[in-house]
Amino acid sequence: MISLTVALALASLGSAAVIDKRQGATVTVTATATTSTVPDYFQASPAIFEGFTSTGSAPFLAETNPAPFVVGSSFAPNRPLETALPISGNTNNANIFQLMGNLSPYFPNPSGFGVDEFPLPAGANISVLNTLSRHGSRYPTSNSSQQAFGMTIQGLDSKGVNFTGALSFLNTWTYKLGSEILIPKGNQELFDSGVLHYFDYGYLYKPNTTIVARTTTEERMRETAMYFLTGFFGLNWQNYAKLEFIIDESYFNNSLAGYNSCNNSNSYQSAGGTNASEIFIATYLQNATNRFNSMSPGYNFSVSQVYAAQGMCPYETIALGYSAFCDLFTYQEWLDFEYSIDLSFAGQYGFQSPTGRAVGVGYVEEVLARFQGQLLTVANSSANITLDSMSSTFPLNQTIYLDFSHDVNIAAVLTAFGLTQFSQFLPTTGPPANQQMIVSHMEPFGARLDIEVINTPLPVLANRTSASNGYAATGSPTQYVHFVLNQRTIPLGASLPSCGNRTDGWCEMATFIAAEQAQVAMSNYEYACFGNYPSVPYGTLMNGAPQSS
Repeated sequence: MISLTVALALASLGSAAVIDKRQGATVTVTATATTSTVPDYFQASPAIFEGFTSTGSAPFLAETNPAPFVVGSSFAPNRPLETALPISGNTNNANIFQLMGNLSPYFPNPSGFGVDEFPLPAGANISVLNTLSRHGSRYPTSNSSQQAFGMTIQGLDSKGVNFTGALSFLNTWTYKLGSEILIPKGNQELFDSGVLHYFDYGYLYKPNTTIVARTTTEERMRETAMYFLTGFFGLNWQNYAKLEFIIDESYFNNSLAGYNSCNNSNSYQSAGGTNASEIFIATYLQNATNRFNSMSPGYNFSVSQVYAAQGMCPYETIALGYSAFCDLFTYQEWLDFEYSIDLSFAGQYGFQSPTGRAVGVGYVEEVLARFQGQLLTVANSSANITLDSMSSTFPLNQTIYLDFSHDVNIAAVLTAFGLTQFSQFLPTTGPPANQQMIVSHMEPFGARLDIEVINTPLPVLANRTSASNGYAATGSPTQYVHFVLNQRTIPLGASLPSCGNRTDGWCEMATFIAAEQAQVAMSNYEYACFGNYPSVPYGTLMNGAPQSS
């Protein structure tokens, strides 16, 4: 039998048989007979609404790794990935795997967001942590361009195509990647993140309590949460945390996947980022496309196929440990690969998108509700009011809130928070000076946004330069909000003027709440997601919302 909760959820789909563009034509719905009394949204097994998945070949890096074992090259053991690859034009020995946008394995932001990091002044304490984490490294999504590329190349042998030079490996190459699910590197990223968060915030856990952590029903999202919780609590994490699984399918409200219930975010109105990225790709990969075609007699590569080949580098590396595609591209082409993804995010989920704010505003509402101790009872966004109106599924008394989401959703959440530091226009001709929105610094695999609530006995000086000169001489106890993205502070005053130009990037809680209530209204959710408005050229929009209602 199908439990009542699942039956109602399935019934709510009605006749809307629209293919989710993220998962292709196959949607897996598992409704296994069970006599469990556990509500479906807390049930880890059997799983529902996991989405389409497939696994790939196991790696064999000890046998397949050819780089770089040549005389004169420094030897760098893989840990576990092989990243010591000779890249043409890489004169500074930079790491190309930190130039892969949302396909970059996790690394802390190397340059920060414009402010220094400060320790807490003596007597201050962190009272609440709200963490939003991205899943770890995964296989490509189903029906990806990489999958299509693999099928095409494997079919050329029967047509007599013989690749030469640097592409000669394609004569025997086969596509070995699966679809959608986490790979061991992704498991490690979330386990490591859980361990790191335990070191940073473990003291906040109240002994002998069970916290509610939230994720989505997709398989990689389930495992992402479980690996994090294992790192934080240990293998017996279920003694300390209860996982809530929110349905991750089209038309279901879910603040952790806000695009599912925002129709226009999946329509032509929000295609500006894709269009801008394609313009740039056609320019920066011209030389690479010519190189590919000079080594493929009898076959003509398109620019889009060469771009798919470039994407094979990060996917094969994180799944198999090494990829022969990586050194087919110059260092400049890897810089441009990053920028092509930056363009896509800016125009689809950032401030150049009409639905950028709307997709993320549901999560902003939830954070504000937690900070104000209020359940959500009115449907104004993608937040799931059925769950958010109950303290059992949306508790307000935790000191640690753990949520798990997707890269584009986190990008939209930052937009919805009104962090205009990342609203800079990105032209299709190349990166602007002092570019702020760099996707690999913001949403790599395993990304995490930590929002701290800090209590201090006195106001903290806005222009402090060290921990020793932290407090004002007089004043009342004060509460602050501190945003940390990938282990670096986001200065709230740079985007929310009422927070002030603080050297530590903090914002007083009351000021933050007032500023964010105004940001929520700016999303214009109903019109942005369901309004009948025209598509406008990329670069027309700069505030993450439609031009007018």
